[in-house]
Amino acid sequence: MNKFDEREKSFEKKFAKDQELQFKVAAKRNKYLGQWVSEKLGYDAEQEKEYILSVIKADFQEVGDEDVFRKIKADLKDQNILDEDIRKKMSELSEKAKSEFI
Repeated sequence: MNKFDEREKSFEKKFAKDQELQFKVAAKRNKYLGQWVSEKLGYDAEQEKEYILSVIKADFQEVGDEDVFRKIKADLKDQNILDEDIRKKMSELSEKAKSEFI
């Protein structure tokens, strides 16, 4: 195998690893978001588990975070929580999740 092929394989492995890490960070963030919203809504432990799964599933609707944001916004509509506060919490929890993997 020549140097170019080795380099290409190396980039492919790095890309795959980066994608896997992004997926894990997003899933962990979504778990934390589910816990946060569950607390705001006063859910018990069983309801919290179900809600966390619904947040994780919502993230598969489209690429990016907007699908999760829309779900959380709709679920918190009666809690008087501003869009900016939801986005700030999403960002905070993303950083928390990243720190657990890095």
